[in-house]
Amino acid sequence: MAFTPNKHFAQALIKWYHQHKRTLPWRETTNPYYIWLSEVILQQTRVAQGLPYYQNFVENYPTVQDLAAAPQDEVLRLWQGLGYYSRARNMHHTAQLVVEKYGGQFPGKYEELLKLKGVGSYTAAAIASFAFKEQVAVLDGNVFRVLSRVFGLTEDIAAPASRKVFQKLADELVPADEPDTFNQAIMEFGAIQCTPVMPDCLFCPLQQSCFAFNHGMVQELPVKSKAKAARPRFFHYIVLEFDGAYYLRKRLEGDIWQGLYDFYLFESGSKDLAYETFMQELSGAGIELDKTQAIYSFKDYKHILSHQKITARFYHFKLKNRLKEEVLQESRLVLYSPEKIDELPKPVLISNYLKDAKILVHL
Repeated sequence: MAFTPNKHFAQALIKWYHQHKRTLPWRETTNPYYIWLSEVILQQTRVAQGLPYYQNFVENYPTVQDLAAAPQDEVLRLWQGLGYYSRARNMHHTAQLVVEKYGGQFPGKYEELLKLKGVGSYTAAAIASFAFKEQVAVLDGNVFRVLSRVFGLTEDIAAPASRKVFQKLADELVPADEPDTFNQAIMEFGAIQCTPVMPDCLFCPLQQSCFAFNHGMVQELPVKSKAKAARPRFFHYIVLEFDGAYYLRKRLEGDIWQGLYDFYLFESGSKDLAYETFMQELSGAGIELDKTQAIYSFKDYKHILSHQKITARFYHFKLKNRLKEEVLQESRLVLYSPEKIDELPKPVLISNYLKDAKILVHL
């Protein structure tokens, strides 16, 4: 560490924050439910993208009791497009826990907040400081970057062991009288002043004491090891249509998009698939199709996740008869009208296909 913490750091950040902060609805409240909603939505999500989702959730579920009482499919449908759907499932579960165990009132202490599902150290610190003014420091990507550059920390921020170093420093810096403002300030500073690629060092109030600026290391800090390359997956979707309706099924636990709806699916090691191969797959599932019924879509639909790179193709068949009951039980397929499909929570990849195929033209 190049510099020791000092009171001027917090004062400079808070002064900067009052002059430059963005006006955001979750900053205008001390309601822990609204603060929690915003923090869950903004995980892995930019403010510009997350803001309309936050407003939509507040409008549809103005209290934690409203969210707890909502069907999970409805919650996932509102979440559609944000990705990382485990956040939505955990959020729904936590709302129910807050209602059942805490009488609809969020715990007021950091340690108690950590006991809630999906609430990690960052989210707990945000709620505790913003809603209850507890002196506990937040630590997110923006904070890592500011601390690393200003104080010359060269620990790899992707390494779990480094978190203790940064957390200790952040806890020493957060003032007892304004923990909420300080936490908002350091995150906002990282978001719009001390940015990853082109930070505004020329007009930075911390320039004189910034280790990275004074040592020509702005682009080298923070140190972050590269993540593993995304694993490729090839999805082949069988779109089965009967009398203007479509067979979909709900995805089970243990894979991406748990709780969302998609078509009959199987994977292969390649995006190219011989006709006989998927006909054998369907025959094995008890689904007998005529080649003349097929409407092929060889457009590749790509979806990139943090750890997976998905390429999907769709094969559309118009059925002459309903699928047999034993096939439905085995495959878990259910026939839905386009109107009902519109209400179901779906991966963005599926929604894009539905729009292109003009099945749901108003998506």
